[in-house]
Amino acid sequence: MSTPLPLRRLSRAFSLVEMMVAIALVGLLIVGLNYFVFSMGEIWGRSSDKRLFEQHVRSVSRFLESELRQAGLPPHATRSTPAFVPLEIRPSGGLSEVLLTFDLPEGSRLITWPERPLPELVCSFQVRQGKGLYLLWHSRLETRFEQDSPREVLITPFVSAIAYDYYDTQAKTWSTERTPKRDPRTSSYPSPQRLRLSFAHKGYTQEVTLPLPLVEEGLPNF
Repeated sequence: MSTPLPLRRLSRAFSLVEMMVAIALVGLLIVGLNYFVFSMGEIWGRSSDKRLFEQHVRSVSRFLESELRQAGLPPHATRSTPAFVPLEIRPSGGLSEVLLTFDLPEGSRLITWPERPLPELVCSFQVRQGKGLYLLWHSRLETRFEQDSPREVLITPFVSAIAYDYYDTQAKTWSTERTPKRDPRTSSYPSPQRLRLSFAHKGYTQEVTLPLPLVEEGLPNF
């Protein structure tokens, strides 16, 4: 009976060259994966910033629309008594400025007060460069309402500009003014029909138009 030949070895050791090639390929793969991960993280971070910015703009817009809607409700506002009037306001520590002014008879949830929100508020919007949109406010119930400057609260630091839209009923056209428009015949300031707020943050910009509610006879103001 013949002796079977020894089986050929099915595996053999890697050579030095093969090891170096394998290490180089693994290194390239790791570098590629790291670049992909960091690139996706950077893209995701930028997208997250944009989403958060847009969400902030929507939240601020909804809040302002709610406050403006409350200010435009009767019986405080009527067809003969506009709810939104540009008036000369003297902020604390600043010069007098013509600002869009309105009343919030029930107060505002944005106003911090030791007890319940203070009612009978007179409010104004002011944009300060590099600081954002402020709500200036004081209550008619305060003893020094006529003498003291209004208090202030920051609504958002991301509003960079405010503008006012006016509708010409005769020409049937809109115009946008950077400051409240003054009527040269009466030296008074007519009420605008819309507000334009420009938001800006980290290179992202967005403009929002807010209609100012008007009271119409026979129709609820919503």
